[in-house]
Amino acid sequence: MERYKFEPATVEYDPMCDKEKPQKISFEDVSAAAFRIQSDIVKTPCVKSHMSTTFGMEIYLKNDFLQHTGSFKERGARNALCLLSKENKARGVISASLGNHSQALSYHAQKLNVPATVVMPNVAPIMKIENCRSFGANVVIHGHDMKEAKYHAMRMAQDHSLIYINGYDHPHIMAGQGTVGLEIIEQVPEVDAVLVPVGGGGLLAGVATAIKHLKPHVLIYVPEVDAVLVPVGGGGLLAGVATAIKHLKPHVLIYGVETEKCPSMQSAMKHEEPVSVEIRSTLADGLAVPTVGYNAFATVKSIVDRMITVNEDWIARAILRLIEQEKYVVEGGGAVGVAAIMAGLVPELAGKKVVCILSGGNIDTTILGRCLERGLAAEQRLAKFKVTVSDRPGGIAELCKLISSTGVSIKDIMQERAWVHGDIFSVRVKVVCETRGPDHLEELRGVIASTYREWDFAGEYDAYPRRNSTESLDDVSH
Repeated sequence: MERYKFEPATVEYDPMCDKEKPQKISFEDVSAAAFRIQSDIVKTPCVKSHMSTTFGMEIYLKNDFLQHTGSFKERGARNALCLLSKENKARGVISASLGNHSQALSYHAQKLNVPATVVMPNVAPIMKIENCRSFGANVVIHGHDMKEAKYHAMRMAQDHSLIYINGYDHPHIMAGQGTVGLEIIEQVPEVDAVLVPVGGGGLLAGVATAIKHLKPHVLIYVPEVDAVLVPVGGGGLLAGVATAIKHLKPHVLIYGVETEKCPSMQSAMKHEEPVSVEIRSTLADGLAVPTVGYNAFATVKSIVDRMITVNEDWIARAILRLIEQEKYVVEGGGAVGVAAIMAGLVPELAGKKVVCILSGGNIDTTILGRCLERGLAAEQRLAKFKVTVSDRPGGIAELCKLISSTGVSIKDIMQERAWVHGDIFSVRVKVVCETRGPDHLEELRGVIASTYREWDFAGEYDAYPRRNSTESLDDVSH
């Protein structure tokens, strides 16, 4: 029997997410959810990444951003809605979300003819808000963050007798999210056969030739998946995936990955219970949940092998890398697993088969533009510097010609005269340019340093010396 009705003790009490009585999900819950939602959820591909050679491990990308609404959240939303009683379906559902859960709940509620209300904080991306409205949901914008939006949603649930569905901690939601893990095991399988490590391929060729001659039915495969990197916000996806995979393959490592701007699961692990952390602006807005779910924490605390946090610059670089090499547009929360690999945070997985769950692709175009620029700057492919040149005819032209000779592309150039000290016949020029990377930037810096007396390469990645007009070239070491 469903336990959805709110008790009057407190607005914030959710019987399905009770701190005093946390509910763990089981493998049976996940497998039942897989059967229940299979006809209405996209079985997304899990493909080998072009980045595998670069990072020295066999990387597979689970592309759950290919769901209809652009994220894995559809799995849990569909499962939770299907398990509602006829009475509760007629009553309607409500939830609070920054966007992905709201979209998933709105979309599947519409398909199942269930009235849906979603409360979204005012920092939620406009695209996600409009998508929810297009799916027929009643969208309420309230609060500055998820904490305020959630409180308002639970108040509305009590006032209007709606069924509140927690987007990351409801047991039915977690079970639905766990179906990602079942698909990963199926798509990157262990084969009851000969597992051959592959270097140059000689061992594989020899073993395959011998065994196929004697036993044609024996399958020859490289080893199964070794680790799965799971994005973590409220913990529902981590709980579901860990439950499914650890049941089937206990030796597979499960790593949770968070943004350092909101490390709620890492804090929960440290304090041995969910605690609230400060929410700061992050590229991974879908992971900005201040307190992980009680059910999620109870489920994962003993089966997750490691928690990892990544910084914003690596998330931006991961978004850029996925676009350039994989042709995937993935939001910050979906790219954190790739960011952890790029940042060198999982050296123990070198040479192993690793799956990154790309959990969502709902990123505003304006945010995407900023992410790409941030990623380019972090990789030193976008650089900014100031240099003082002669203000006489041809001074700036000579600078542009010099930059061009290095193969660097000028993106923007601005002159500044009023705030230049010293020589009245000088002009300060700010240049934003595009390079091929650190070595190319070093070449540009060398050319500028050997030609001009005053220059300044900006950016936190720049360790070059600054020079003022009183210094000579001999005074500064390169």
